[in-house]
Amino acid sequence: MSFNKNQAAFFQTLKLSLPSYNSLVDEIAEILEISIDSAYRRIRGEKLLDFAELEILCNRFNVSVDTFFNLHSNSILFQGNQNDYQENSFMNWMEDVYAQLNLVNSFSKKHIYWLVKDMPPFHHYYHEELAAFKFFFWRKSILFTESLKESKYSIKDNLYGQFAEITQKILKAYHKIPTTEIWNIEGINSTLRQIELYHEMGIMTSTEDTVFLYNCMLEVIDNLEKMAEKGKKILPSHPEIEGADYNFFLNEFIIGDNTFFATMDEKKVTYLNHSVIYFHGTSDPSFNNAMFRNLDNLIKKSTQISIVGEKDRKQFFNKLRKKVVEKINALPIEEE
Repeated sequence: MSFNKNQAAFFQTLKLSLPSYNSLVDEIAEILEISIDSAYRRIRGEKLLDFAELEILCNRFNVSVDTFFNLHSNSILFQGNQNDYQENSFMNWMEDVYAQLNLVNSFSKKHIYWLVKDMPPFHHYYHEELAAFKFFFWRKSILFTESLKESKYSIKDNLYGQFAEITQKILKAYHKIPTTEIWNIEGINSTLRQIELYHEMGIMTSTEDTVFLYNCMLEVIDNLEKMAEKGKKILPSHPEIEGADYNFFLNEFIIGDNTFFATMDEKKVTYLNHSVIYFHGTSDPSFNNAMFRNLDNLIKKSTQISIVGEKDRKQFFNKLRKKVVEKINALPIEEE
């Protein structure tokens, strides 16, 4: 393969990262600040890119220079954000989640896969009080937000309000994307343990709030079961709005790692979880093809309980409810 053909192949890789309605030549012309004709010549491999242009394009499209030179190295380029320990870190994280979901939604053919270790955050957002608790927990105990250092949690504080708008945007974006989730019985343990720990540490201001949050979890489980039964996403606040396809698989043999995988037309992206809430993503073709094969194999070895498998579905969700009820029953009875 000649160098010019390598360049043409490089641009084909860039094209796969664009929504179908975006023009590659227009994007290249704008990014490199060149004419449409000059962009065409580079895309066809008639004019070679210089190193400055190559750097700009690799940064803009998040691809490795290895792709351009057709190097076969073991390095994989990932991109993502990390905690900067600022007061607005969580809002920035929420906005990034929304941006990623919007990116997926910009493609005509899209699907997301979630290899569940902890229940995907979107399900918590269906209940304002539970969402507010998770926001508080993530900010206080994961992001170490300074203003919450000595704070306690109370439902009365309405901590949801400041994040209400972005939360609803995220839910509506997620609602439109066909999704496959691979679950294990451990999927709700993290949230249950977080509620329990805050109660034991006195960070919860009342037992009533603790019980209320456990009951929110029961409602989440109810909604998950309804979605699995229908095979469609459901917004409890707007059940009349039909959501995208929802596939629920149960795998008793493995505990997931919160891998988030998206297919967008011909493009694939893998998001790997780190630091509890953050994800780093890669569009590396070789890595993503291997990841997709792995997910496909896991699905084949899992039990589908969405739409079909009524007996297995009822047994699974009843087991989840039992976990929550046991937490409620374990709470000490407060004397009046």
